Amino acid sequence: MKAIRNTGPGRRVPFMDRFITFEGIEGSGKSTQIARAADYLTARGLEPLCTREPGGTPIGDALRGILLHPSHGDMTPLTELLLVYAARVQHLEEVIQPGLQAGKVILCDRYEDSTVAYQGFGREIPLNAIKMLSSLSTAGISPGLTLLLDLPVEEGLARAHRRNQDDLSEARLDREAVEFHRRVRQGFLSLAQQHPGRFRVINAMQPPEKVAHRIAHDLSLFLKLP
Repeated sequence: MKAIRNTGPGRRVPFMDRFITFEGIEGSGKSTQIARAADYLTARGLEPLCTREPGGTPIGDALRGILLHPSHGDMTPLTELLLVYAARVQHLEEVIQPGLQAGKVILCDRYEDSTVAYQGFGREIPLNAIKMLSSLSTAGISPGLTLLLDLPVEEGLARAHRRNQDDLSEARLDREAVEFHRRVRQGFLSLAQQHPGRFRVINAMQPPEKVAHRIAHDLSLFLKLP
């Protein structure tokens, strides 16, 4: 992988300020809001690139199918973690790094924070193991802005079940116990507390139009749009 590394302690490569991630538990509305955010940015003359994790590439999408298919309920937490990072390395190489180098605004559905929340807090894999894999895999590439769509677990799961009722091919995580999803949500909120300069926590219980308006406001401030 052609690494783009930090230029020194506490300093980011400038164009990483165009790497924006959307995070949240199942059913938080990330896909809907990314599409609306892309329309907002396009209307202002920018060129957003929408992508997702796991996935975003042919190899990543194949790994996504393995990770999320409900028939793989016996997958071990470590297998899950390694597959996530295998997909991420391919995604960085094929999509994120080229997009950033081309000056595009990257809107990514999940990234490193999801790994900490799901595999760290949810699966209870030691965070130092995740940190080690992250260091090996991401070449220091991190988002400049993270939009966390937050809502109660019960509401998120109800939305996810409605979304997946006609297609269960990605329903493996939806079937986890409620306590797992509560740990995941707490993981996201803990990350937001640790990184207040990067995170914006948005109430996803609001109507989608209000959520989109709040996101547009945050994007406008972050990207310094007129």
